Amino acid sequence: MSETLLSIHSAQVLTKGKQVFESLDFNWTKGQNWAIIGSSGAEMTAFIETIRGNSVIPTGEIIRPFAREYTEQKTQSGEINSFRDLIAYVSQRYEIRNKSNQQNFYFQQRFNSSESSDTASVREYLSEVKAKVAGPWTLEKVSELLHLENLLDKSLLLLSNGETRRLALGLGLMRQPKIYLMDQPMTGLDVKSRAEFGEILKVMISKGVQVLLTTSANEIPEGITHVAKLSSGGIGKTWLAEDFHLTAKHEQNLSYYWGLLDSLLPKRANENTEVIRLDNLNIKYEEKQILKNLNWEVRSGECWLLKGSNGSGKSTLISLLIGENPQAYSQNFWLFGRKRGTGESIWDVKRPTGFVAPELSRFFPTNQTCRKVILSGLFDTMGLFKKVTAEQEALADSWMKLFQLESFANIPINRLSLENQRWTLLARALIKQPKLLILDEASQGMDEFQRRLFKDTVQQICERSEMTLVYVSHYSEDVPDAVGKVLELG
Repeated sequence: MSETLLSIHSAQVLTKGKQVFESLDFNWTKGQNWAIIGSSGAEMTAFIETIRGNSVIPTGEIIRPFAREYTEQKTQSGEINSFRDLIAYVSQRYEIRNKSNQQNFYFQQRFNSSESSDTASVREYLSEVKAKVAGPWTLEKVSELLHLENLLDKSLLLLSNGETRRLALGLGLMRQPKIYLMDQPMTGLDVKSRAEFGEILKVMISKGVQVLLTTSANEIPEGITHVAKLSSGGIGKTWLAEDFHLTAKHEQNLSYYWGLLDSLLPKRANENTEVIRLDNLNIKYEEKQILKNLNWEVRSGECWLLKGSNGSGKSTLISLLIGENPQAYSQNFWLFGRKRGTGESIWDVKRPTGFVAPELSRFFPTNQTCRKVILSGLFDTMGLFKKVTAEQEALADSWMKLFQLESFANIPINRLSLENQRWTLLARALIKQPKLLILDEASQGMDEFQRRLFKDTVQQICERSEMTLVYVSHYSEDVPDAVGKVLELG
């Protein structure tokens, strides 16, 4: 009989005072590496948090035999210990701190190289991890496995989204874990990196790491042996990985939804104007060339896919479009027919542009509720700091109704589920009826149904307005059909 690592028996599970699972049963034995799928990203995150000991279990129990020997030894020797010492965890809310151990970065810092001096390098960050147990993972082995060698001396602040995700995986390995829990670890990775992820998992497993991750049903990586489908009732069904087949997709009548969306979008103006023009644009940081001789023209109403591997310069280009990159002033670069650096303010640049990226939610002050974050889009500020009119309040209410956020209106954004954070940020971008909408991996962290709904929503925005769209995604299945033009960075 296989050795049990962890088992959950008839557990009622509460998170933030609300019941998530009515009766959860789960048994994890040595040699099993699990993929957890489901229709709710919040439930999948709650499942991992239960394993980590961060949920309340009024009835039922969870036992963790994988840590028994370790905790007994440490207790006998008088050392403080926890089963968590043997667990590594990668969440979707990965955090980066500066050398003062403060996580108080503001969004624009990532585009100002002078700000990176207060941020550790990848090498320093990995070296700071203090494992509670001995293990096989060294800085060199982790860097080689996760392809971090060329990033070791790079400031954390300058990493792309995909590079940061790989770093987060490396930090977990440096803890020398017996169990590695990962919440949607492939989000933010480009196609090539996602293909490599299974090989990375297999190496980790070969070194004795047991893996459990949440993922979408169509992304079960190599190395996974078992799949479990999760719902509010608990584990509904399990499969051997080789027997697993994608379950039927959700269907929903959305006619009422599109009608409300239509009422909130700007009316068609039948314009054909220049929105973006780049003429031999070149961006360098010190000696590294990020963008070279880039030419691009975008007209009103066009829908573009911006693609390229991690580190190809997508984030740098976006920083120019949203007015956050100071190098814009030295380039032949036009927005809405006006050359940058001809007397416009940053607010003139931001006013016609809506922008959504998953990391934005981390930069709002902790007192900023869902409602305030949405209203802040009217003023292009990272939070609401002025009194709003009754009409503006009503407009925010309409967007919350559309995206089913009404019950979360007064909850701080950092306490919302990831999928509700994404809808909040989309509402923030759209509330001012922008001429240009930039979506940078904007549905990252959503479950499968929410991702499809997000894609359909963007499709309807393109069909029902003349909003210009720049869409960034590593997932071809997330790209709306309306996107007909492609700029690929090499």
